[in-house]
Amino acid sequence: MTAKDKLRQAVEELSELEAEQMLEVIARRRERDPLIELFENAPEDDEPSTPEEDASADEAWESYKRGEAVSMDEIRREFG
Repeated sequence: MTAKDKLRQAVEELSELEAEQMLEVIARRRERDPLIELFENAPEDDEPSTPEEDASADEAWESYKRGEAVSMDEIRREFG
């Protein structure tokens, strides 16, 4: 049995509500940006970071927690 045959069989076993939900999933998958999907599925970076990189990341995170981050709306207004 091919994958498409198995899929057809699975579709026949779905309730109407399940079928609607699956159609929504398929539509969302087709709307996805392939670049974003590439990043989401990329392997985790396994290279060790330097102490300087760690300090910079810690500093940026603390700045963010203090509310000093620039919102995407602000960046869009400035550069858009």
